[in-house]
Amino acid sequence: MANRARATAYYSAKTAQFLAAPAEAVLGRLAESSQFAIEPAQRNAWIDQIGILRATLAGVDGSIFLEFVVPRLGSRIDAVLVSGPILFVIEFKVGAHEYTRDDFNQVWDYALDLKNFHKASHDAAIVPILVATAAEHSDSVLAAAYSDRVYRPSKCSAAGLRRVIDDGLRRIAGAQIDATEWAGAPYLPTPTIIEAAQALYSQHSVEDLARHDAGARNLHVTSQRVDALIEDARKTNSKTIIFVTGVPGAGKTLVGLNVATKKRDKSEPTH
Repeated sequence: MANRARATAYYSAKTAQFLAAPAEAVLGRLAESSQFAIEPAQRNAWIDQIGILRATLAGVDGSIFLEFVVPRLGSRIDAVLVSGPILFVIEFKVGAHEYTRDDFNQVWDYALDLKNFHKASHDAAIVPILVATAAEHSDSVLAAAYSDRVYRPSKCSAAGLRRVIDDGLRRIAGAQIDATEWAGAPYLPTPTIIEAAQALYSQHSVEDLARHDAGARNLHVTSQRVDALIEDARKTNSKTIIFVTGVPGAGKTLVGLNVATKKRDKSEPTH
């Protein structure tokens, strides 16, 4: 049942190799990897992004991934810099003077998606950065981190990007990420509602549908708790409202489907 997709990038290289390569070669690799016709606006945006990253990453040890494909969202992250113990998730808005809420949420969604569904990103520190290339104001230090080690997105101009990266490398400790292993790790989203319903009606359990170990444990525990609350409501002849929370794609609907299919037998007391 599991569809073990792998996230890929249009272009990837060590930062030193990226800096040494002609910009035209990097652009050519991006264009070659695209499955669609390259519009002038996209080509110009890539040229600007390559130039900004080449000016920014001098002396930074790590690996760069451009147009990193996120299978579950059906979109691409402009750049992911893997350096030391950190994943820098970078979204460019070329020519933008302001930071919009939609753009801010976009890069945050990318970071959360990697954290929850890309196996090699589960334990990493993830720093999302929104780059409005023509903005006047730039953050000079990282925003706060949450308990899952995903930082609130930082906002910077093209000129301010290096300061945010340097602050992250200075402040965040941990084991160095192997960029090759990271890039080759499976991307494990939870199933779609149709896939889940088909599997559950074929007598699979919720654990069979989980996409990674932590997800399997959480879904199992949550389903057991919902079952217990239903049984308690039956015994006490009371009404109970149950709220199941989690990030998009965490499996909330899957829990509901699992409980519902288990109760479909009319002979069951909680049918």
